[in-house]
Amino acid sequence: MTGEGLLVEEPKLSTGATMSWQEDYARKVMSAQEAVQVIKSRDSVYIHSHAAAPEILVNGMVGRASELADVKVLHILTLGKAEYVEERYGNSFKLHALFIGPNVRKAVNEGRAEYMPIFLSEIPGLFESGEVPVDVCLIQVSPPDAHGFCSYGVSVDCTIAARKRARLVIAEVNKQMPRTLGRSFVHVSRLDRIVESNHPLPELHPAVPTAVEEAIGRNVAGLVDDEATIQLGIGAIPNAVLKYLSTKRNLGVHSEMLSDGIVDLIEQGVVTNDAKTVLPGKVAVSFVMGTRRLYDFVDNNPLMEFQTSDFINDPFVISRNYKMTAINSALQVDVTGQVVADSIGNYLYSGFGGQVDFIRGASRSKGGKAIIAMPSTAKNGKVSRITASLEPGSGVVTSRADVHYVVTEYGVAQLYGKTLRERVRALVSIAHPDFRRDLEKDLRSLPWLK
Repeated sequence: MTGEGLLVEEPKLSTGATMSWQEDYARKVMSAQEAVQVIKSRDSVYIHSHAAAPEILVNGMVGRASELADVKVLHILTLGKAEYVEERYGNSFKLHALFIGPNVRKAVNEGRAEYMPIFLSEIPGLFESGEVPVDVCLIQVSPPDAHGFCSYGVSVDCTIAARKRARLVIAEVNKQMPRTLGRSFVHVSRLDRIVESNHPLPELHPAVPTAVEEAIGRNVAGLVDDEATIQLGIGAIPNAVLKYLSTKRNLGVHSEMLSDGIVDLIEQGVVTNDAKTVLPGKVAVSFVMGTRRLYDFVDNNPLMEFQTSDFINDPFVISRNYKMTAINSALQVDVTGQVVADSIGNYLYSGFGGQVDFIRGASRSKGGKAIIAMPSTAKNGKVSRITASLEPGSGVVTSRADVHYVVTEYGVAQLYGKTLRERVRALVSIAHPDFRRDLEKDLRSLPWLK
């Protein structure tokens, strides 16, 4: 049993003659080509996410493209190739992306793949309810332990719910997949077909922050209190924020994902998790993406508590953390505080992910803070990210009532409890100086500012 009473799944009982899990495992082992033969036309196939995407199984499925028609592929972000979205496979596969990653972005915007806007906390429920059916689940796990349990490794998130609803589960058992702890285990008896492998996981190396991102990191770090529980995404800005948190004391972590920078803070004694009120003493996370250093750090580490997205991202769970501080990014923010994070005009870029889950959870936490951090400009300084009105076609991910703070390299705009006129002043003050005069000019046409 884990810290919040979430049970480890029991092995599936056999109705026939007694068989050890080792014998059960051995009889299920086969090649990837054999394993994917169970995928049929018009099936819905879920692919394990992030660095746990089972590329060997995916390649095997794509290799059968000429035999398949109208297979629906489901996943959130995956690292690695995504050949099934290539135009030549249009009759065989159709992706329904629950989050848009770089490997499928072009296909989504060209109409060869679908995008489903949804909060990350709600994706497991889609599978559990049958609203989104799953016929076959492709996963990548660690080798079984002495009791026959494999670990989902670096990515738990929505995969347990998909696996439970699937008609068939095909598992790539990779000797190099870390064994992570928490609600992170599946027994061999729950797997239908097994393909063994031994290869490194794909790595995501930290981006080196620019001077602008360093300034943003300093400004955000100034908002983080001692004993806060933090949530961060991935990229240069989160890396910069982590760098400037080294002087803080007794921080905790409750975050959908983690990257390498958190290891430094743990080793420095900055992150202790002692002040947390949900899973105290634990780094609570749903998945990790980073380098081998991070993967080695989480391997069999009792500090780490991997849980599902419907727990980690549940705003009510998040809000129970003392001083919950959520730090997320945006593509554009208008002067009233509306946040665009999944699109650039009509161009679909990413997804909802966990931004709203954590913004809402943090805003309801005792002493919590909901922060949006971004550079003041885009396109090499040619475009202001703070605008009088949103670009046509842009979707609002986080509403103007949810955000407490917006941060750029020019400072912090505190929006909570402020009128529209006060918000305008605050946000214009942290826009790039080259665009402030144009912003003020554009705002003169707004009747509520006269």
